[in-house]
Amino acid sequence: MTIRNAPTRSDPLTDKLRAAIEHRATWMYLLMDEAKKRGLDWNDFARAAIRKCGRFHGEHKFHSESDLAAFGKNFANDDVIGIFEMDVREASKDRLYIEFHYCPLVTAWKKLGASDVECEELCDIAMDGDRGIVDACPSFEFSLGSVIAAGGDCCQITIARR
Repeated sequence: MTIRNAPTRSDPLTDKLRAAIEHRATWMYLLMDEAKKRGLDWNDFARAAIRKCGRFHGEHKFHSESDLAAFGKNFANDDVIGIFEMDVREASKDRLYIEFHYCPLVTAWKKLGASDVECEELCDIAMDGDRGIVDACPSFEFSLGSVIAAGGDCCQITIARR
């Protein structure tokens, strides 16, 4: 597997926002690396904590959304679209499908020396944040397609009405 992850667009604000996300990904990796050194399995604690964080944001920012088109405008706002080089392929009242073409989290993890296997696991754990957001919207369900961290050309997420 080869992870391909390089930004193709840049501007000063997007670069600052990407750096902030890389910083958070650095914290995540270093905390989890330290836990692993102490004998803890990432899946024993990280998934629950990150999903809880996503749910918190979902309850405070998205909980009143019942229309996926409205949810999508909030979830994929202009700043987030720029950071992740997202293409919103579908934003209807029943389905939101987005492709992410760049991931600053993967960039941070690779800078820290994470293996491709670790990046794939870290990515799936980090996606529990998005799963948590969707958990706060009971009429929606989340599914993940290909991911950059697993060698995909992009990350594909679908949020659909149940």
